[in-house]
Amino acid sequence: MAETRNVWKTRRAGAIGRLKLVTENLGPLAPDSVRVEIKAVGLNFADIFALTGLYSATPKGAFIPGLEYSGIVTEVGDKVTDFRAGDQVMGVTRFGGYADRLDTRPEHLQPLPDEWSFTQGAAYLVQTLTAWYALSELGNLKKGQQVLVQSAAGGVGLQAMKICRALGAHPVGFVASEEKAALLKSFGFEHSFVRQAPFAKQLKQLDIRPDLVLDAIGGEVQYAGFNALKPMGRLVVFGAAEFTPGKNRPNYLKAAIQYLKRPRYDVMDMISENKSVMAFNLIWLWNETGLMTDLVAQMDGIDIAPPHVGHTYAFAQAHQAIEHLRSGTTVGKVVLTL
Repeated sequence: MAETRNVWKTRRAGAIGRLKLVTENLGPLAPDSVRVEIKAVGLNFADIFALTGLYSATPKGAFIPGLEYSGIVTEVGDKVTDFRAGDQVMGVTRFGGYADRLDTRPEHLQPLPDEWSFTQGAAYLVQTLTAWYALSELGNLKKGQQVLVQSAAGGVGLQAMKICRALGAHPVGFVASEEKAALLKSFGFEHSFVRQAPFAKQLKQLDIRPDLVLDAIGGEVQYAGFNALKPMGRLVVFGAAEFTPGKNRPNYLKAAIQYLKRPRYDVMDMISENKSVMAFNLIWLWNETGLMTDLVAQMDGIDIAPPHVGHTYAFAQAHQAIEHLRSGTTVGKVVLTL
């Protein structure tokens, strides 16, 4: 009798409402793969953008969303030597994470730290890899530099704030509410502010001239951060929250207007002002296993607290969890538990 698993699956991108909980067959384990019983699934804005078809890496046709998870190894293929049944792990996947069981390659897994919960494990890899790659690889962050972090109370933002502090830099966090600013201050980040409009005016009033800006919002907020950069400053972009879709599907007219009004950067002006703009999509890293392994090893060498899980939902409540994340009112990570 064939083994089965439960997954959240959409028949095609375009609307969040197409996501359904279904049961499907789980084939035999490949010799070079590991089977994991999933205990927690980390949610990301990329899930929402993929479900609505706004993510460039969205698979064609039916797919299971989800980029990260944690769980227990239940079976290993004959060629696998790094893991064994019973190991507690956290992992990344190029979609497919919204499942109660998953087969994966061992290079996409990491041991779960002994003192961490499964929810913390499901909140670590994507957020921290994003923050670390943006700050260290692209941002070339140096000790003593000032870093402006947007959405600083979110999953990536909190990890970025902690990394900056661990590396001796000076993070300045901006958030959308007093509640989020209070959370940051409870973690010891005194330079945390509620974002105000016009943002350029607020930056001038606060006399903020960063060496590095980490942005996933876009629009006027992003452009103001770029203009505030010191000479030799770097703007690193890893998302565009201004394009967050409605509760079920994108408002294409609104998205088109925002796209036409998006910030545009002239390389000749950047030469004159001695500033740079870099942008990336982390999911390409899943195919660059050597680089990903090296980045994770670098991350392990810094002393930061475990990720903050702000909201947990049962696996059956995926739609409620997605809507909460989409609303922009979350703090830290949103996780599904099994």
